[in-house]
Amino acid sequence: MPDVQASNLTAIDSHAHVFSRGLNLASGRRYAPSYDAPLGDYLGQLQAHGFSHGVLVQPSFLGTDNHYLLSALQAAPGQLRGVVMVDRDVTRETLADMARLGVRGVRLNLMGQALPDLACAQWRALLERIGEQGWHLELHRQVADIPALVRALQPYGLDIVIDHFGRPDARAGLGQPGFAELLTLGGKGKVWVKVSGIYRLEGTPEQNLAFARQALGALEAHYGAERLMWGSDWPHTQHESSVSFARVLEQFEGLGCTAELRRALMVDTARALFGW
Repeated sequence: MPDVQASNLTAIDSHAHVFSRGLNLASGRRYAPSYDAPLGDYLGQLQAHGFSHGVLVQPSFLGTDNHYLLSALQAAPGQLRGVVMVDRDVTRETLADMARLGVRGVRLNLMGQALPDLACAQWRALLERIGEQGWHLELHRQVADIPALVRALQPYGLDIVIDHFGRPDARAGLGQPGFAELLTLGGKGKVWVKVSGIYRLEGTPEQNLAFARQALGALEAHYGAERLMWGSDWPHTQHESSVSFARVLEQFEGLGCTAELRRALMVDTARALFGW
């Protein structure tokens, strides 16, 4: 496939997954796909909806076996960036090899898991190596636990990306535990938030969209547009029957963004963070 240069950049999807149901699945997975989500299908979605670039994020059910994601990066050089999951003892050489393919971050998917103590010595080598690469650390966890995780990471000086609005519960409003403190993290710098996965906010579609509008306004006020980015979350695992790329774009339009905010969410923030 041709190298899609940044000069041809129209819009960036900052969060998507590719996989095959035939791959080796992680033993502790909470979900197993019954279908394939190949790179060709994803690139077709990008083209159909006016996106030139995308970010592939390692799905939790594949664990730390990133070979399918890395193969996708090789197949579409320049068009894609990657966020991987790795073991704590991953070597500098392995991370450097991934960086050459377009990896720019490591994901900690902590949904359904015991909360780790990121301040303990067992995490030090990995967190330092992520920093050496200039990568970010992506956190996927319910919002009540996000502030403590960020505080534990601050001594390392890492860039931190929060998935899916921080996974709040739309039914609990902006005052729910953790969300107000998540907003204050925007003033400390080095924290970004993905405005994605509106349909994962636990409420009805109407509740989720109403909450997302409020949350986005609060996030913009505290973080600035330059720390926020949009992602499709394609292929919408566990919601495949009711959500599509077109549907999440409809939800995005329902947020009522200004032209300036829209440009940041769809282009500028991800371009800067992922190095296009």
